[in-house]
Amino acid sequence: MKTVQNIIIGFGKGGKTLAKFLAQQGEEVLVVEKSREMYGGTCINIACLPSKRLITEAARGTDFATAIRGKREMVAQLRDKNYHMLADEDTITVLDGTAHFTSDHTITVDTATGPQEFTGKRIFINTGAQPTVPAIPGLQESPALLTSTSAMELDSLPQKLVIIGAGYIGLEFASMFAEFGAQVTVVDHHQEFLPREDADVAAMVKANLEQAGVTFRLGVNINQVSTANGQTQVEISRDGHTTQLVADKILAATGRRPATAKLGLENTGIAVDDRGAIKVDDQLHTTVPGVWAIGDVKGGPQFTYISLDDFRIIKDELFGNGTRRISNRGVVPTSVFIEPPLAQVGLTEKQAHAQGQDYLLFKLPVAAIPKAKVLKDQRGVLKMLVDPQTKLILGATLYAPEAHEIINMVALAMRAKLPYTLLRDQVYTHPTISEAFNDLLKKPQ
Repeated sequence: MKTVQNIIIGFGKGGKTLAKFLAQQGEEVLVVEKSREMYGGTCINIACLPSKRLITEAARGTDFATAIRGKREMVAQLRDKNYHMLADEDTITVLDGTAHFTSDHTITVDTATGPQEFTGKRIFINTGAQPTVPAIPGLQESPALLTSTSAMELDSLPQKLVIIGAGYIGLEFASMFAEFGAQVTVVDHHQEFLPREDADVAAMVKANLEQAGVTFRLGVNINQVSTANGQTQVEISRDGHTTQLVADKILAATGRRPATAKLGLENTGIAVDDRGAIKVDDQLHTTVPGVWAIGDVKGGPQFTYISLDDFRIIKDELFGNGTRRISNRGVVPTSVFIEPPLAQVGLTEKQAHAQGQDYLLFKLPVAAIPKAKVLKDQRGVLKMLVDPQTKLILGATLYAPEAHEIINMVALAMRAKLPYTLLRDQVYTHPTISEAFNDLLKKPQ
């Protein structure tokens, strides 16, 4: 058994950034990754970058097969770059294999040449999350089943695609596949569409997706999936009426679960919650001293930039002043990459009402923005909430072209506690979407 200064289980964003940093401090690092296809982590291989590449290609009118080839080339380049970023460091070893704990600080790695045992002075768990498949009769064994991972590995475009789940992941895929030319039907047992969003924004998103060719079946029960004579059907029902949806493929877009089931945590004192997420404190410590959890595996928001900020918290603890915490991370912007993108930070109107928060509402239709006319996409709305006493921004919802870019400007203003008037009076380049803040913030509703 070999003792290693640092063991990182999983090649994800936070873990690989930590590995590189520790090596630059002269420390020994063992990085264990179960699949060579996942060098670099979820984001570059099966999530953020490949999915956004396909979404971009769909919007440009690229045919599906060409888009898939381009996506695969991009991912291969990124994967190779990320591997060498770590493997070329003198003090980093990248080991292919599946790790599981045998005690609090000891792991066994099952490799192609047999098991290897290691003890880690520090261990960082960075195994990410994996798609969940709902317990619908016939779905798990259906040859038509896709997950958010396998949906991006198709060689040909499905003509009829049923997506189970009208959440953000489901909507991104619905928008993308509809743009490519598939007939897309989204089914969900919830009656309300995008329940966390303000009603006016949710209505716009739904109408625009429907105009793009997406059909929604909301408030339905999904009874079963069956295949007969080479044809797959999804049986749904509502109010006693049953409908059969014909599908070439069925995409389960019902969330992702922390990947902890095969880590052997039962052999340790590392606690998990009822979803299998590793429990951590404000500095990402697990319930075992000297063991941390980074990124999606600990639950909470599943974004690569959260995983990167987890690295900063650990870096600050080990080599800084130890003041960074999850609790002082600040506001976190989000984006849904539909067309146009839906981006958000802070409070929505719905959340402000629920909290009893007084606010000024600023609202501007995208059709009033010159750049939107240039882009030939005038759909959407900009909304911003401001505290009437402090003049600080409480939140913003931007449903507009390039919203995923300019939401970061709002988040920065909120984090720096700058008054909304700074965005209102800023001199912007023209024509841009960002200059819309001049008009958006002129006068509250």
